Amino acid sequence: MTKDIVVSRLSNGIRVVTDSQSRADSVTLGLWVGVGSRFEKESESGISHFLEHMAFKGTTTRNALQIAEEIERVGGFINAYTGQDVTAYHARMLKKDMDIGLNIIADITQHATMDEKELNTEKGVIIQEINMYKDQPHYVAETNFEATAYPNQPLGRDIAGNPAVIQAMTPQKMLNYVRSHYATDRIIISAVGPIQHDTFVKKCEKLFGDFALKKTPIPESAHYQGGFIYVKKPHEQVNLVIGFEGESYTSPDIWKAKLLATILGGGMTSRLFQEIREKRGLVYTIHAYASSETDTGIWGIYAGTGEKELKILMPVLLDELKKATHKITPEEVKQAQTRLQAALLMRNEDISEHADMNAIEMLRYGKVRSKASLVKAICAVTAKDIQEYATKIFATKPTVSCLGPVGHMMDYDSILKGLKG
Repeated sequence: MTKDIVVSRLSNGIRVVTDSQSRADSVTLGLWVGVGSRFEKESESGISHFLEHMAFKGTTTRNALQIAEEIERVGGFINAYTGQDVTAYHARMLKKDMDIGLNIIADITQHATMDEKELNTEKGVIIQEINMYKDQPHYVAETNFEATAYPNQPLGRDIAGNPAVIQAMTPQKMLNYVRSHYATDRIIISAVGPIQHDTFVKKCEKLFGDFALKKTPIPESAHYQGGFIYVKKPHEQVNLVIGFEGESYTSPDIWKAKLLATILGGGMTSRLFQEIREKRGLVYTIHAYASSETDTGIWGIYAGTGEKELKILMPVLLDELKKATHKITPEEVKQAQTRLQAALLMRNEDISEHADMNAIEMLRYGKVRSKASLVKAICAVTAKDIQEYATKIFATKPTVSCLGPVGHMMDYDSILKGLKG
């Protein structure tokens, strides 16, 4: 943790983390709750996302228009997002208007009324949002992938929710969920900008006292299963996702996973991009990624290709994965390490990204890890480490999702054989 980052705890248990950026003209602040879609029962699918919407639809002291007007009148911005294990409400405004943003964040997160008329209107908006996503083939392929990797459990369900559950939602169900899940042990208030920490904490103590001192329910454990799902659609392009169970946030192998993803599919110089797109012209886009949750993760590849190209693509893709188990060069590792370090440092320069990073770090690790410690961990990984990691992970059961004109898609058993051969 750097000297500019300071953490305090309010009397009700909420942690406040500030990062003083004295030269900045604006402040980003908000409230992050360590609760998301994976905390939901199937009968609640989408409630975390719905709550994020309803926070802006009126409180005991402001209606929806007043919330928007107060922020926009001073040139500020306010927004929210929902993930598997986090829901965030954040605002950015000039430093002189910081109190306006802090007051509104406190109001919408504690005093939302869940007005029935507004709730019924918003149901239609959310269902439109779900339908919009269903019109995006890459999103559907990724959603199908998650449902196959983690079937019949929260991690396999769409964050946006189930339309039938959304339609049946009531104000009381929403309020009950907030009372049971928005607990102070999983709430972080984060702010970055020209902030005086002690003064900011005193304001938070006055504004966020309605959150009860209690613990958040524990979500269902993840159980990766893997398998395949091929969905034939009359699309122009095939959307393909192939992946394996990866690393949790706290896994000692997390940087090995991220560096392997960078080497194989982390940019225009990556192996997959060069071999599959540049040399062979088999895809429009291809990239690898390593995502993490508290107790699991995914190491995956996404590719967009044509119907005829799909038949050639799969053997080449599997061959590239096997090559990584035999040879990773020190030069590739150094370049990948530089890319990860640069991405980390560049993201840190945006105060909104920085506030989000600090909050997520507090939720996941209980502290904000220093940039120096992260860089050290990245640089400690060797070519041999990554090669051994590739050998380990590519020997596990994959998940494969394919959407579009899938007639030339390699069958699942052949993929398993191809990974072993």
